[in-house]
Amino acid sequence: MLQFYYAPLSPNARRVWITLLEKGIDFEPNLLQLNGDQLQADFIEINPFHHIPVIVDDGFKVIESLAILDYLESKYPTPALLPSESKALAQAKMVQMVTANELFPKTIPLMCESSESPQFLQAVKHINIVLQFFTGIIGDRPFFVGEKLTLADIVAGTVLPFLPKLGVGLDNYPQLQNWCEHISQRPAWQKTQLSDADFEEFKRRVRFLVRLHRREVNKNHQGDENK
Repeated sequence: MLQFYYAPLSPNARRVWITLLEKGIDFEPNLLQLNGDQLQADFIEINPFHHIPVIVDDGFKVIESLAILDYLESKYPTPALLPSESKALAQAKMVQMVTANELFPKTIPLMCESSESPQFLQAVKHINIVLQFFTGIIGDRPFFVGEKLTLADIVAGTVLPFLPKLGVGLDNYPQLQNWCEHISQRPAWQKTQLSDADFEEFKRRVRFLVRLHRREVNKNHQGDENK
């Protein structure tokens, strides 16, 4: 049986979790607490970069969430979660990549900076550009690239619904707001949904990691100056 290594708080792991559920793929969950268990030798043997999600399918290891989604779509093609038509496929891939590269990173300042800080305001500005772009793609359709759920909806659907909790409302984007409400009612979203307490814990962990990274950068900078 397919092995799935994950932590419920991870949006990247959640996109894989939802895909497994939407496709009806049987899997054995392997929960990591990320309290050091990701640094244990047995897990590093599976993923030397010691992060999640990871799947092991019949001995074949796949890391990186978007690569995992592509693998699952190819290996388990029913139900299809990517369109075959070239323009629709490009749109689905764009939504995935824009979510991963342009949207999700900009949520970090929303969790770590004050709402009056330049970093927060710049992040909100950039997120609104993403929301305008997404509005243009979804139009008046129920899903991003048509009448059926795709990986575009799954990837965006682990980030967009949380924006109002981070200070970015969707009132000016009614198509996306309706889409969020619709997608959040699907059983796979309901099963994997974070509670309010879980979401607060996720934000706490993000803030801790950002502080840790900043201390490491400052330490390295001071070391360079003393050389």
